[in-house]
Amino acid sequence: MPGKLGPIPEPTSPAVSRSMKGNRGKDTAPELTLRRLLREAGFPGYRLHWKKAPGRPDITYPGRKLAIFVNGCFWHRCPHCQPAVPKSHSEFWRQKFELNRERDDRKREELQRAGWTVFTVWECELKADPNAAVVQIVARLRDA
Repeated sequence: MPGKLGPIPEPTSPAVSRSMKGNRGKDTAPELTLRRLLREAGFPGYRLHWKKAPGRPDITYPGRKLAIFVNGCFWHRCPHCQPAVPKSHSEFWRQKFELNRERDDRKREELQRAGWTVFTVWECELKADPNAAVVQIVARLRDA
């Protein structure tokens, strides 16, 4: 199916195809981890992918105007772990990642213009030290 990038390349193997089909947009392991940590810190009451918030962040606290994006390192090109670009169809992937980054920037700017505080939590941060990844968010929630 053609998109902004032209036709989507065929997977190089059945294993690659299975792996790509297994990628989820919602309720990912990093999202579930962050949501658990927020509840444990005493901050339930968030909204998931709230349609009324510009850009539909992964987690929002509407009354506090706080938005959280939980980014997968591969898809959003993490600045911390800098994942490699796939070797096959590399030009397609470079364009795809660039469009993802542009969309992420647009969403963040739109929320900030509307007066929201925006946090981005990276998958690798949650794996390395889950509690450290949420310290700033919890501090902001306590101040609100």
